[in-house]
Amino acid sequence: MSDLIEELLAGKHRALARVITKIENRSPGYRDLVSALHDHTGGAEVIGITGSPGAGKSTLVDKLAEHYRDEGLTVGVIAIDPSSPFTGGAVLGDRIRMASNRGDMDVFFRSMSARGTLGGLSTATTDAVKALDAFGKDKIIIETVGAGQNEVDIVRTADTVTVLVPPGSGDDVQMLKAGILEIADLFVVNKADLEGANRTVSDLREMIEMRRDEVSVATGHHGAVESDAETVAVETRADEESEGAGWKPPIVETVAKTGEGLEDLVEALDDHREFLETSGQLDEIARDRYASEIRTLLREDAAGLLAEEIEARGGLDSFVEAVMARETDPYTVADELLEPIEDCVSDRRDE
Repeated sequence: MSDLIEELLAGKHRALARVITKIENRSPGYRDLVSALHDHTGGAEVIGITGSPGAGKSTLVDKLAEHYRDEGLTVGVIAIDPSSPFTGGAVLGDRIRMASNRGDMDVFFRSMSARGTLGGLSTATTDAVKALDAFGKDKIIIETVGAGQNEVDIVRTADTVTVLVPPGSGDDVQMLKAGILEIADLFVVNKADLEGANRTVSDLREMIEMRRDEVSVATGHHGAVESDAETVAVETRADEESEGAGWKPPIVETVAKTGEGLEDLVEALDDHREFLETSGQLDEIARDRYASEIRTLLREDAAGLLAEEIEARGGLDSFVEAVMARETDPYTVADELLEPIEDCVSDRRDE
């Protein structure tokens, strides 16, 4: 394992692929791998790309990766695909999605399974991002499955969240109102050459302003901050905010197929990164991310301990039958199963 870590840190892509495979499969020792890599993380910029199906996320990610490579930067891409109900693997994992960067070793692409987790992001994805970060990738892009408002989980992993909205009848904007708005640091109206793009941009602007009026703070996953940092203006953010008021998500129009609007998108991403660094919110995001990760791991590990305890007592069926017979109830069963764990924790605390 130490050799594998040394090879990854030395920039060998084969070692990176092996580490991510161990992480995704939860192979024995994967936790030690991730723990050893943690000290080497913190240098990459993590960008989340989400939005409704058919918005053109994969094409835009491809063009974005190509742009960063032209700037001499290295890129890691994790595409979260739907899970197979039979194998748990990524249904679309073998598709050709990075046409412009095929054969470029400095664009590392990995398709991963959502594994049924809320928001389409599994714990393995967070660990895979750490592997790419420790490897030395400058930019890490996470493309989510596009399942709707449950995509809020991406904020736990990405520094900047980009929500794609295709031109349409307004249904996509209505969907955003249901909850995904709160996670967007910037919006991209992709396929802007199609009819209805102007209306979609207008609807988004109205929605952003309404949301800001409702909560009295900026949208996106950043609240108001105390900062004297200058906010860099972009074309879609014409009505400049007051100093230190927070981040107002810009709206960028793109045509991913041709690359039109890509420079504006990169500029908006850079603006947001600068805002995070000058306002001090980049550190706050990291704190929130680690807190969320610790809570998630605790839930997973506690669930594993309970599963072992249930099996040791003959399985869940016997408890279910006792509940059905009104010999006990679910709360009493839960208390009974938790009791030895609670006793153990209490004893350790008192030591």
